[in-house]
Amino acid sequence: MPVLDPRTKLILAVFFAAATAVLEPVRLVGAAWAILILTLSILGFLKAYGRWLMLVLPMAVIFGGVTAWSVHAAAGMMAALKLLTLTTVFFIFFSTTPAEDLANALVKAGLPYGIAFIMSTALQFVPVIGRKAGDVLDAQRSRGIPVEPGWGALKHYPAFFIPLLLQSFQLAEELAEAMEARGFGRPGRTFLAEYRLKAADWIALGVSGIALAGFLFWKLSR
Repeated sequence: MPVLDPRTKLILAVFFAAATAVLEPVRLVGAAWAILILTLSILGFLKAYGRWLMLVLPMAVIFGGVTAWSVHAAAGMMAALKLLTLTTVFFIFFSTTPAEDLANALVKAGLPYGIAFIMSTALQFVPVIGRKAGDVLDAQRSRGIPVEPGWGALKHYPAFFIPLLLQSFQLAEELAEAMEARGFGRPGRTFLAEYRLKAADWIALGVSGIALAGFLFWKLSR
């Protein structure tokens, strides 16, 4: 099976997200979400998706509840399901596309390297900061400091945020030193891999573009 270029996968994800944004009724949005979950199962990311879903599900419930209270129950269910589907699209994209490959491919497409580097570094260091946050929480709990969410623990939050900020600044300083040692600002940068759109990329883009255009035409003509 040919591996698609990171730029192709990004465009496909945007196309699917655009179709999902205007998709209705609820059963079709649910079917789109089911297709994405089936894709995750085939790719072997179902367990990681389950852990990620535990974080996103409360946000979807709150968003759907607010929409239901403002409009009606069906609109709330639609809003929650669309949020889950849209975020699942990009969960698949980032699970199958290394941040460095995406940044390098975008540089080849004309994006300035500095912007691409910032984007890829931010994506790569999100899980690192998450692990550091977990370590700080465990350390403060072991000292008997209540840092669980809630108004009562609000006065103890500096015991969580200050160590985390200090570790983040230290990580940023180490990264800056490593970049300087590797000649980050030197001109004439080269890449290990060549990023070119192959036949499979053009076929995937063509088929998805036609499908999206047909879907939008069908929606507008109803």
